[in-house]
Amino acid sequence: MSPTEKGYATMAEASEAQERSAPDRYAEAVKELEGILDNLDNSEVDVDLLAVKVGRAAELLKFCRKRLEDTEMQVNQIVADLESESRQADGVPEGRQSAPASAGEADQPI
Repeated sequence: MSPTEKGYATMAEASEAQERSAPDRYAEAVKELEGILDNLDNSEVDVDLLAVKVGRAAELLKFCRKRLEDTEMQVNQIVADLESESRQADGVPEGRQSAPASAGEADQPI
């Protein structure tokens, strides 16, 4: 299948698309995605390249979602580790909540 049959206007466009990989950083992906969206909003994209641009936008969105999910998991793990360390420092066994601040609070309904 030729590059033009795959939706590329020129061999250069096909080569550029192949050379592009997932960005190294979230901010780079967002910046490129914003550029694609600006082009689409301004009708600057040649209809022959529309599928290429939309495909690239989909790749960037997947990258961003994955990066956000990974970051959320890392942050949750860090918070859980900090809470565990805090409970250990307070002398509370693993898996238990720390005791209420005062004895009166323990008798109050939730």
